[in-house]
Amino acid sequence: MVQKRSRLELIYDILDVIRSKGKGGVIKPTPLLRFANLSTQRFEKYVKELEEKQFIEHLTETKKKKTKKFIKITDQGLNYLEKYQAIKDFIDDFDL
Repeated sequence: MVQKRSRLELIYDILDVIRSKGKGGVIKPTPLLRFANLSTQRFEKYVKELEEKQFIEHLTETKKKKTKKFIKITDQGLNYLEKYQAIKDFIDDFDL
């Protein structure tokens, strides 16, 4: 049976997608939604929370009357990824 991802794992997955799949830590919302494998409702909830905690920020780019939206990982978000990975490595080292 497949175990559901915890809240912390979901946050890690979203931030990791932005870092790894985005160009320079920036990605459009739709590809992020697909790669994170979340429903639209859950995705919006997590993106709102991550923005409030300053792990991500929204960017907009306007060219020829067309506005494109992007999501960028912040230094705070990168710090979360590092700390989460350290904790995960610790748990794996002790086979917990």
